[in-house]
Amino acid sequence: MVKLDRIYTRGGDKGLTSLVDGSRVPKHALRVAAYGEVDELNATIGLLRLETTDLATVDAMLGRIQNDLFDLGADLATPDGIDGALRIVEAQVTRLEGEIDAMNAAIPPLRSFILPGGSRAAAFAHLTRTVARRAERAISALGEVEPINMAALRYVNRLSDHLFVLARHLNDDGAADVLWVPGANR
Repeated sequence: MVKLDRIYTRGGDKGLTSLVDGSRVPKHALRVAAYGEVDELNATIGLLRLETTDLATVDAMLGRIQNDLFDLGADLATPDGIDGALRIVEAQVTRLEGEIDAMNAAIPPLRSFILPGGSRAAAFAHLTRTVARRAERAISALGEVEPINMAALRYVNRLSDHLFVLARHLNDDGAADVLWVPGANR
């Protein structure tokens, strides 16, 4: 279990931070950037949850996702080859897919791209989706130079899809979606 009795340690005052294995790396290292993006993603989900507190099923999904994102952060903060490391597993990806399918069943197919918005909750879901895409790019960049858990990359990819479908769900199952009209302002 985690025990934090002192928040500041001064250990990062020279621009380095520790990974789970104890190694010290620059705070701008790709691995640190990747789990930093995941941390921001988790924070935006916290904001989204403030907009969905009256929707118990949605709030429960988002709560599970927030916990998964701490798992993902731990996964990314642990270099490859560490025995017993906490890693994202396929079951977490599969759970997201099941939730996407359940929400999407009631939503009509898209006939146009949609603009972020509609309802306040949907707008927050779209913002969170864009942060998920940025986290995905950071994880992908890390994977180009160091080994990563590919389930972690699949998880964040699926999460951005989940958040897109959730936004449509929060927009009265697509009825309040704001459709893009190509060239409308020419």
